[in-house]
Amino acid sequence: MANPAGGVILAQNAPGVSDAVAQGAMAQNAAEGARMAAEVARQAAEAAAAYAQAAQQSYADIAGATVHTLSGGAIDPFVFQLAIFVLAVCVGYYVVWSVTPALHTPLMSVTNAISSVIVVGALLAVGVDTVAEGTGWARGFGFVGLILAAVNIFGGFLVTSRMLAMYSKKK
Repeated sequence: MANPAGGVILAQNAPGVSDAVAQGAMAQNAAEGARMAAEVARQAAEAAAAYAQAAQQSYADIAGATVHTLSGGAIDPFVFQLAIFVLAVCVGYYVVWSVTPALHTPLMSVTNAISSVIVVGALLAVGVDTVAEGTGWARGFGFVGLILAAVNIFGGFLVTSRMLAMYSKKK
């Protein structure tokens, strides 16, 4: 039996309906659900691709172009972006080395959480071939990112385990 929306209504407990018909109806329901899920996934992939194209220019690019314009072309945007990177390295160095040993375990947990987000992005990059043509570089970088993030997560769990073992009672 078909419903008005185009799907199939499962005919259970109906008089005179055999098990084969009920199983056929269940298979049609499953196939229709799979088609709908594939359509939703395709729409989500198209929306993600559109968002990626819209957000292609980063804040550093915008800031570099702004400084280049304001200085009358005297400062190259690359120099400004390099300065931002160097400042970020310095701040990161002082932040990481000023963490007390008691906070290293929670810090590693946060690092593992960030790496799990990287894994999701890497999996999306590896699967990008199903959405667009000519994305070999994206798949390659996605695979490398997936491997590096997996190593980072595994190492984070090892370090966290060792740190927690330092604080456990000795037997």
